[in-house]
Amino acid sequence: MTDGTAGGDGRNLSPGPVPDGDPLEGDPRTHKTRMLQGALYHAGDSELLADYGRAQAALAVFNAVRADDNAALHAALSSLLGGIGEGSVVKPAFRCDYGRHITLGPGAFVNYDCVFLDCAAITIGAEVLIGPGVHIYTATHPLEAPLRRAGWESARPVTIGDGAWLGGRSVVCPGVTIGENTVVGAGSVVTKDLPAGVLAAGTPCRVLRAL
Repeated sequence: MTDGTAGGDGRNLSPGPVPDGDPLEGDPRTHKTRMLQGALYHAGDSELLADYGRAQAALAVFNAVRADDNAALHAALSSLLGGIGEGSVVKPAFRCDYGRHITLGPGAFVNYDCVFLDCAAITIGAEVLIGPGVHIYTATHPLEAPLRRAGWESARPVTIGDGAWLGGRSVVCPGVTIGENTVVGAGSVVTKDLPAGVLAAGTPCRVLRAL
């Protein structure tokens, strides 16, 4: 059992080897497939470590580019992300786990110092505005302490609809979908889906009114 409201760790920096006692013993899927399908997996798997290392090398290049050099930033992003729409901008510094599980729609804008933990898909729609310091988490962990302490984790995808605006320092938790044109107030913690066309804010984030 996992809790999406408590997401956002991910232990990819130093996960250690995959332990004995796989809770899904006999499952033929790779750890990467399990991760992308929402099942328990271990980030110490060699394939995931290789993907993580590739992404961190690409991030080092991206974050070294001047923030006003849009051509170089776009080229670096194209080698990192799973998809980037025409006219999309991400300002450095930016942090993520794997990069290739993130897609940006055309005209999306991601401001400085954002963190996207993309152990599952993070789908950003067209013309979405993401304020500085926004964190989007797909990573989550078992509530059962023995599994969690052994390094097992899972992930749930996040989707941000076209035209949405996430205010600075807001947090989006695993499994959340935010509807088209919805505005999330600065500093909010979004733990549940939000419908289209509303203003929402708070911790936890709640709908305040329709737009």
